Amino acid sequence: MSHENYMREAIRLAEQGMRGGRGGPFGCVVVRRGEIVGRGNNRVTSTNDPTAHAEVVAIRDACAKLGTFQLDDCELYTSCEPCPMCLSAIYWARIPSIFYGNTRTDAAAIGFDDDFIYQQVPLPPEQRTLKMELFLRDEAQVAFREWAEKTDKVRY
Repeated sequence: MSHENYMREAIRLAEQGMRGGRGGPFGCVVVRRGEIVGRGNNRVTSTNDPTAHAEVVAIRDACAKLGTFQLDDCELYTSCEPCPMCLSAIYWARIPSIFYGNTRTDAAAIGFDDDFIYQQVPLPPEQRTLKMELFLRDEAQVAFREWAEKTDKVRY
């Protein structure tokens, strides 16, 4: 299959999910060595899960099929430029390449405005519109100290 075929599959999944009432018009595939190993479309409204974006669904599918949490030998094709959450998930999965069809400006034009989140992320916590307060840090540090000392941890 070619790059065009992978992107067309992501677009097909976007259309299929939207037309089926599963969520917004977003689709995604994860490709490893020329084979699609993960598929997803937006399922936010049908699953009542605000994290069920197409990229997250496809990453979860690929990780389950491959039995790994690292997708560093994969590519991701998505029908739209990833939102901040999905972009973070892609980084955490270590996927080195993203191909996308629509831009975040295109998404904003139809009511999906992620720009607000993009603007909030670089702000210091006290300047964000979401109230954030450091709380019980000394108690929370116990688990972090234990992790630092743990000799059998799986790094990620």
